[in-house]
This record gives sequence, C-alpha cells and structure tokens, in this order.
Amino acid sequence: MRRAAFDPTAFRWDGVTARAYKDDPGSARGMAWQGLSRHTLVRSEEAGVSFEVRYFEIAPGGYSSLEKHEHVHVVFSARGAGQALIGNQVVDLNHLDLVETPPWAPHRWINPTDEPFGFICTVEGARDRPQPLSDEEWNALLADPRTAPFAH
Repeated sequence: MRRAAFDPTAFRWDGVTARAYKDDPGSARGMAWQGLSRHTLVRSEEAGVSFEVRYFEIAPGGYSSLEKHEHVHVVFSARGAGQALIGNQVVDLNHLDLVETPPWAPHRWINPTDEPFGFICTVEGARDRPQPLSDEEWNALLADPRTAPFAH
C-alpha cells in the first residue's frame, strides 16, 4: 500500500518530486517547452499496473512541446485554467474538465493566464516516443487563425 498525502496549500503530494517536463526536448521544430514541471504520481513498474498517472503544472505563460504520438492521453484539469491544442481544435480547460488526446493528434498545452495551470494525465506505461509534426501538419496549423498561435 502506498499513500501520497496531498497538501492543498502547496498543491503537492508528499514524497512526489517535481521534475523537468522532459530531460531533453531535442532541437526539432515545435518540441521546445517552457515553464512546465512533471510530477509522477503512479509509476507503472512500481505499482504493477499498465498505466501511469502524472501531474503537470504549467507556469503563467508556459507551454508544452507541440508533438504527436500513437498513445492516448486522458487529461483532467486540476488547477487553474488553460488551453489545449488537440488536432485542429483549441479547447479551453477549467477545473475538472476532461479531454482525451487521440492517437497521432498534434497537441500542445498552454497556460495563457496569470495563475498556475495543472492537470492530471493518465497514459500507458509502455508507450512510444513523441514525434515532431510533419511539414504538412505544421503548415495546416499556421494556416488556421485559431491554431496558428500554438505553432511556435
């Protein structure tokens, strides 16, 4: 049995260390990120399950990498408000909203507010690596005024 008590004042779980969102974003277009931390709440190999549960927190003005992959994300907004680009849609996320990211859908999480934006993300433990968008996908985002601000 494992318990990680939640501290609502710090918005942290006991024994869970905040880490950089990614160790190395690489140099591919769109893979940069800013102001984002990762907190792994459940590790598949430690819990004996096939999934992982992670909490991500994006500082004001921060964003995740713009990527795609085969595996699905299921995301619950947990703190503040933010936005997600999923495929060719921009989704506003508020407290406890749920959104699924389908396989191969380009996606990026952004915090356009003045407060932290946090979300809980469940994902398969064994999963493929994120990939940058193709030229065709990138150009389609740039051509749409709703999605163009997410392509940087």
